[in-house]
Amino acid sequence: MERLDKILANTGRWSRKEVRELVRAGRVTVNGTVARSPEEKWDPSAQFVVDGELVSGERLVYLMLHKPAGLVSATEDPRQPTVLELLPDHLKRVGLFPAGRLDKDTEGLLLLTNDGEMAHRLLAPRRHVDKVYFVRVDGQLNQADVDTFAAGMTLGDGLVCMPAGLELLEEPDTALVTLREGKYHQIKRMLASRGKPVRYLKRLTMGPLSLDPKLELGQWRPLTGEELDALRAVAGL
Repeated sequence: MERLDKILANTGRWSRKEVRELVRAGRVTVNGTVARSPEEKWDPSAQFVVDGELVSGERLVYLMLHKPAGLVSATEDPRQPTVLELLPDHLKRVGLFPAGRLDKDTEGLLLLTNDGEMAHRLLAPRRHVDKVYFVRVDGQLNQADVDTFAAGMTLGDGLVCMPAGLELLEEPDTALVTLREGKYHQIKRMLASRGKPVRYLKRLTMGPLSLDPKLELGQWRPLTGEELDALRAVAGL
């Protein structure tokens, strides 16, 4: 049994202060009864409803983050700031970690969760979960680059890259890259091998999950029920 304010704060959707305000306004019910106090203790498996919406009280949390450049995709680092520093204190205590990584200078979609099983499945190479990136390079991209990506590449340092998508955009130095794997600095290494080093990189999608255009750099939000269901389907859960 746990306090109501702690259970709802652990979902990642509200701070404990916000939960207390919701309860005092009569906007929270538990098992069909209006909650009287944020200090009430309940089993996290109870039925929690906030403003008419069913909310899971389980401890698993799933957040979409619009990662800015300058932060490392890690839970802690002795020398550099991490993406977890963007979160409020109550979310720093529920075991969140990045599902996959983005380079320090790369922006875009990052999934933060404490669901190890889902993260493992989404990142497993055999699942081939597509990820789409916007890229800007030094130089001009062309059809030869598209064909080379589509055929797969073995780089000079021995890195073997699966076939990948390269969709040319209107500006000749920009494209969309679709990967089914996530090797270290992969896009940068692939394009550098073509003599077109990356100037800017941003992840737009991860499987069925697309970066919310309403999220500014550094902002985050919980996944919607539809987004979570789609991720679970891809992960085979």
